[in-house]
Amino acid sequence: MSAGGVIALTENPTPGQVLQARIAVALLVGLVAASAIWYGVTFQGLSRLWTDLLDRPGGPMTFRFILQPAMAALAAFHDGLSDARTGRPPYAWALVRLAEGRSARLWEGVVSTARILILGAVVDVIYQAVVLKSFYPAQAAVIAILLAFVPYAVLRGPIARLARLWIARSASA
Repeated sequence: MSAGGVIALTENPTPGQVLQARIAVALLVGLVAASAIWYGVTFQGLSRLWTDLLDRPGGPMTFRFILQPAMAALAAFHDGLSDARTGRPPYAWALVRLAEGRSARLWEGVVSTARILILGAVVDVIYQAVVLKSFYPAQAAVIAILLAFVPYAVLRGPIARLARLWIARSASA
């Protein structure tokens, strides 16, 4: 914890990492906004979103459903180890339960997964052009978040817990 009780970032991101994170957020927000402008928000659009999302894992470019979560798991491993060394609370738990420092922790996750988020959105745009022969911007944003940020957020806490156990066991031995 730093002054004022706010949880400090374990590592200071480089200017390049901050730029990537800003680009990722701008891209995802832009895709959702473009979708709302072009298609509006309708039950038909939401139904199409879920139908198309469920069709993706069995179609072409299925490798991304393994590659992108694996990349997110590596980022979660790195940050989870850092959390264990510094004694920080589990990531997803802190996002949900601790209002203090929530935005800093969320931003930390975005910085860690920015490249994966951008890759996910770009690959999904290509998928839509090749397979769907149309463009649904919000779907690209949702897929990027589901394949990059969600696995990161889910795995980081358990990795930190396991690392804490391993560190404690090593210290006692």
